[in-house]
Amino acid sequence: MMFKRFFGVSWQQMQAQVRYRLLILTLLPILLTLVSLVFITIYWNISYTSQQLFMKVKADLTVAENTLKQVQTQQEQQLANVANSWAFQTAFEQLHQNKHDQQAKQAIKDVLQQTKQQLNLDFLRLINAEQVRADADLNALLRQQPKLAVSGMMVLSPERLNQISPELQQYAVIPLKSTLRAQEPTKEAEKRGLISRSVLPILNQDNSVTWYIDGGNLLNRDTAIVDHIRDLVYGKGTLPNHSIGTVTIFLDNARISTNVPMNASSSQYSEHNRALGSLVSEEVRLKVLVDGERWDDRAFVFNDWYISAYAPLHDIYGKRIGMVYTGFSEAPFIKNYLLNIIELGSILMLVLFGSGLLVYRGAYSLLKPIERIHQVVKAVQSGRNVRIGELGLDRDNELANLAEQFDSMLDLLQRRNAQIQAAAEQLEVKVEQRTKSLQDKTEELQRNVALLNETRQQLVTNEKLTALGELTAGIAHEINNPTAVILGNMELLKYELGDNAEAVSEEIDLVIQQVGRISTIIRSLLQYSRPGEFNEPIEMQQITPIVEQVLVLVRHSIQKQEVLLIKELHATCPVEVNRPQLLQVLINIVVNAAHAIDDKGKIWIRTNDWLENGEPIGVKIEVEDQGVGIPAEQLSRIFDPFYTTRKDGTGLGLSLSYGIIKRLGGTIEVKSTVGEGTIFTIGIYHKAKDDQAMNPYEGLQFT
Repeated sequence: MMFKRFFGVSWQQMQAQVRYRLLILTLLPILLTLVSLVFITIYWNISYTSQQLFMKVKADLTVAENTLKQVQTQQEQQLANVANSWAFQTAFEQLHQNKHDQQAKQAIKDVLQQTKQQLNLDFLRLINAEQVRADADLNALLRQQPKLAVSGMMVLSPERLNQISPELQQYAVIPLKSTLRAQEPTKEAEKRGLISRSVLPILNQDNSVTWYIDGGNLLNRDTAIVDHIRDLVYGKGTLPNHSIGTVTIFLDNARISTNVPMNASSSQYSEHNRALGSLVSEEVRLKVLVDGERWDDRAFVFNDWYISAYAPLHDIYGKRIGMVYTGFSEAPFIKNYLLNIIELGSILMLVLFGSGLLVYRGAYSLLKPIERIHQVVKAVQSGRNVRIGELGLDRDNELANLAEQFDSMLDLLQRRNAQIQAAAEQLEVKVEQRTKSLQDKTEELQRNVALLNETRQQLVTNEKLTALGELTAGIAHEINNPTAVILGNMELLKYELGDNAEAVSEEIDLVIQQVGRISTIIRSLLQYSRPGEFNEPIEMQQITPIVEQVLVLVRHSIQKQEVLLIKELHATCPVEVNRPQLLQVLINIVVNAAHAIDDKGKIWIRTNDWLENGEPIGVKIEVEDQGVGIPAEQLSRIFDPFYTTRKDGTGLGLSLSYGIIKRLGGTIEVKSTVGEGTIFTIGIYHKAKDDQAMNPYEGLQFT
């Protein structure tokens, strides 16, 4: 956004104001011309330069291929010079006369060893026709020209290299490296050797061949040949500063001879700074090695992008065995492109700024009246009462007529605004009065609705309590007599059995306890309907014995189910409770938990001290089951009298339990997840907080 701010105004303001529109229209042709020139220059520069770069790298690759061929031709000439040398001819003549003369064999070895060092060959030896016939590669090579020197590329296994020279086998090993954008190496090291090999037959007088001179170079780790090619094609001044020219010979997709640096910032080309053993990128491998095509494009080379050219290498059988590569880093060329763009952009901005300044200064006298009109418009928008007045122009001037008409419009607008303001003030007073009246009525309606809901809730509760009172009176009358008969008969049964009663004493005692529990339930019903008449004294109790008794009492109630009761009793703080009533609450919750479990499951009963600021204030009792859970729409109603989801339930168990806990001033929380289970948590304070005026649902929490 080069015009985001221009002479202190935004682009939107420049479009809206006449003076800046004139300025833009004046500068637009200049801007378009300069921008077009810049883009044309950039396009021509990139297109032409890119074409030249790819033409150069193709030529470099051709030089590299020709250099490899010249190396083989030079090897053939070197072997011919060795065969024609006086020292070799003398030693060979002695060996030819006596093949078993050890002195002659050693003499020929010494001559070849000395000559190998002089010619910088990796191996040079004299072999007989039997050895040639046993070597399939030499046979294939000599098949081209049986009586002349021949050369070619070969890939030899470590065993074949060892046959020629143990040093070649050791020197050929190159550890392979995992390389970016390349296929993962399938082996730890490349142990094969790529050799440039030449063989020269030595003709006898009868034109037969008994001996051959075999020589060549191992290209693995050969830095001389790649550095020689690099010096040929990337001499001083052929590349920009900091650009790196590189040459590589590949065996398959691994670099076995290269001057691609491991660290591009280092100028040293030691063996440790060469990317030996790294792999070619996968896209190049597929095109060159698999498809057999040449690559003339940018490519990722080890750790950077290069302008690259690749060509496949073939052995004496015509099989693709590797590649030869030439290329140079593209980063310096991109840097030059960016510098050219920045230079052109800077020139464009300078020319545009200068042109705009000249146009603005030339049009200032014309734009000054427009500036005055603009300032008055902004002042009026901000609420100031100003006018344009005289502009110092002739009366016939269009801008002077415009200013006069604009001042007249402002005067008319001011009068209209005064009238509207007065009417708005009157309307605001009326709206405020109506709004206050509406708010008062709304608040009164809300209070009436709240009072109505409270009254309705009290009526419902009173009706339930009335019905419960009548029901419990009948229940007490009908049940007390049978329980008295049961209790008397159990005492008589125990007396009649005498000593035999010991076998069933536990069951007899349990029946007597349950009859007592029935009487307690009857009293609880009466207590719920008329709590003031049945308030029993509370005493300081330990929770653990009460819970232990609950487990004994509910054992027979849930023995038909495969329910496992797990107790985790850690409470130590004593609390004020009525023991029978608390037993009733816990038994009711545990039995409900067992009913919530379809077949088998677990029920946990946990007790812990209720801590507040690190100090115990009471006890928390938690009953958790693995039952079916309680749906959210039923959870808020489980403590309502007579509400039950069981066919044989009365809907009074949880109501009684809540009433008992409420009269102690405690809390009860329920958390339930359908399909997972329910957790009841009862909180009982160390000192009971009797509160008969408590809200019916205060202290309840549902989750």
